[in-house]
Amino acid sequence: MYKKWRYQEVDSNLVEKVAEDNKISELLATVLINRGIKTKKEIDVFLNPTRNDFHDPYLIKDMDIAVDRILKAIRNNEKTIIYGDYDVDGITSITVLKKFLKERGLDCGYYIPNRLNEGYGLNKLAIEKIAKEGYTLIITVDCGISGLEEVEYASSLGIDTIVTDHHEPMEQLPNAIAVVDNKRKDSTYPFKSLAGVGVVFKLTQAIGKKLNLPEKEYLKYLDIVCIGTISDIVPLIDENRVIAKLGLKLVEVTKNVGLKSLLEASGYKEINSNTISFGIAPRINACGRMGYEEEALKLFLTEDKNEAKQITEKLNKYNKDRQDIEKSIFEEAIKKIEENHLDKNSSIVIGSEGWHHGVIGIVSSKITDIYFKPSILVCFEGDEAKGSGRSIPGFDLHEALSHMSDYLEKYGGHEMAIGLSLKRENFEKLQEKFEKYATQKDISGILPIIEIDKIITLKDLNINIVKELDMLEPFGEANKRPVFVYKNLKIDSIRALSEGKHLKLTLKDGNTIINAIGFNLGNYSKDYTIGDKIDVAGMLEINSFNGVDSVQINIKDIMKSY
Repeated sequence: MYKKWRYQEVDSNLVEKVAEDNKISELLATVLINRGIKTKKEIDVFLNPTRNDFHDPYLIKDMDIAVDRILKAIRNNEKTIIYGDYDVDGITSITVLKKFLKERGLDCGYYIPNRLNEGYGLNKLAIEKIAKEGYTLIITVDCGISGLEEVEYASSLGIDTIVTDHHEPMEQLPNAIAVVDNKRKDSTYPFKSLAGVGVVFKLTQAIGKKLNLPEKEYLKYLDIVCIGTISDIVPLIDENRVIAKLGLKLVEVTKNVGLKSLLEASGYKEINSNTISFGIAPRINACGRMGYEEEALKLFLTEDKNEAKQITEKLNKYNKDRQDIEKSIFEEAIKKIEENHLDKNSSIVIGSEGWHHGVIGIVSSKITDIYFKPSILVCFEGDEAKGSGRSIPGFDLHEALSHMSDYLEKYGGHEMAIGLSLKRENFEKLQEKFEKYATQKDISGILPIIEIDKIITLKDLNINIVKELDMLEPFGEANKRPVFVYKNLKIDSIRALSEGKHLKLTLKDGNTIINAIGFNLGNYSKDYTIGDKIDVAGMLEINSFNGVDSVQINIKDIMKSY
C-alpha cells in the first residue's frame, strides 16, 4: 500500500544553536525541535525530568474534597472499596491506591467487573453486592465518569462515591462526593492526559502532602504507575513523561515481587518502553480478556515469591491462550474478507459465531492495520451480538456509529476505537449502513502517513549519535521513535525471511555497506532487486552481533529513488 512521507521542515540555524547550547548532536536536536521542544529549560525537563517537575495535585478540581473524604474514612476505619477496570491501567490503579491506603491504616476491598459478563465500568448489580457487604465508600479508578445512574444508585443505598477517572465526561458529571478527572470541562489543571493510574498517583501525592509524608511514600509506587501509564497509550509528554522516565528507573530495581517475576518471565534483557508495551502489558491484559481479571491484581499485591511465580505462570498461559484464539479469529477473518472481496470496500464489517469478544478488538486492530480501513468485528451469541471496532486517522468511528444507533443496543468509545452490542438480526443492516457511510466519507482518499524527522546521510550513522537518541526514551504516543529517510541507496542484497514475512537488506552508499531489516515488509522482496536505487524511511538502531555493535536501519517503507 502506498504511504505518504511527510517531511518536517527544519531550520538548520536553530538546529545548530540547540545542539551547541545543549551539547547534543544535531540529529537529536532536530528531533527535539520537531516535537516542539526548543528552549534549554524544555530540553532539560524532557531529557532529564525530576520529581520537581510534577504539577501541584491540588490544582485538580475536587482533589481537596476527595482527600478530606478519604482522610475521614481513614480516621473512622470506614469500610471502603476500590472499584477499577480490568485492563493494565485499572489493575495498576487499584494496586497503587490499595497499597498506599493500607500503609495509612485503611485496608480497602476491591471490585473488578468481569469483562465477559459485566463489561466496562460501574454496574448496579455490583453496587448492590457492595452495599450488602457493608461498604459505605466507593473510590472508582480508571472508570466512573459516565456512571451517572450507578452513582445515584449507590447514594440511594447509603454509599458515598469518589470518582477518579481520565476518560471524557458526558454533558453532566456524576453526582459524586468528588469527581477527580482532568477532562472535566471546568478543569484548569496544566495537563489533561494522565492515565487513570496517573490520576491515582496525584491522589496519593495530595494525601501525602496533606499528611506531611516524606515524598518517598508516594514516589515509591512510580514503577507501578509507569507500567499503567505506558500500557494505556496516553501521550508520553509533560507529566506522563516524568512518570514514565522516573518510573522506568524504579522498574529496573523494583521491590514489587509480582512485577519482578513478570519481568523475568517476559525474557526482555533491557527495561524500556518496549519491555512494558510488549512484555508486560499483554500478559496483564490477557487476564481481563480471558475473564480472569483478579489474577493480575493478585500478582501485584502478593509478597510471596512462590505465589508470584505460580500466578506468573498462569498469566503466561492466559496470554498464550489469547494468542492462539487471536490467531484463529484472525485467520478466519482474513478468509472472510478475501472470499467476499471486502478489501475492495470502504470498510470491513464481519461477524461469526464463537468468536471470543474479549479478543476481537485486537484482531480488528490488525485488520485495520493491514487494509487501512475502519473495521468492526462482531461475535454472535445466540440472538445477541457483541462487537469491537478500530479506525484510521481522519475517520471518526464514534461519530459514524451515532448515525446508525437505531440498529445498536449500546455503543461507546472514541474516534479510533469502539465497543458495541446489537441484536443479531440487525447485523446485516449495520454492515450495509456502515459501508454506505464510509463510502460517502471517501475513505479511499485517506493515506497512511509516515512522519519524517530528517533526511540523513552517512555521517549520521554514527554509533554514539544513534545511542544518544535513546535519551528520547520512553517512546510512545506523542513521542514516537524518530523516523529518518536515507536517499539513493543501492541494493546490495535482498531476501525475505520467516516464510516471506520479513525483509533483510544490505544497502550501499558508495563503498559502505549498511544493514537494514523490514518487519512485515517481506512482500517488497518481489518489487525490488539487487542494483536498484531506493530511498528508505526507517528508524536507526544498534544491532549487537557476536559482541560487535553496528548501526542498522529498521525500515518502515521503501520507494524507488528518482
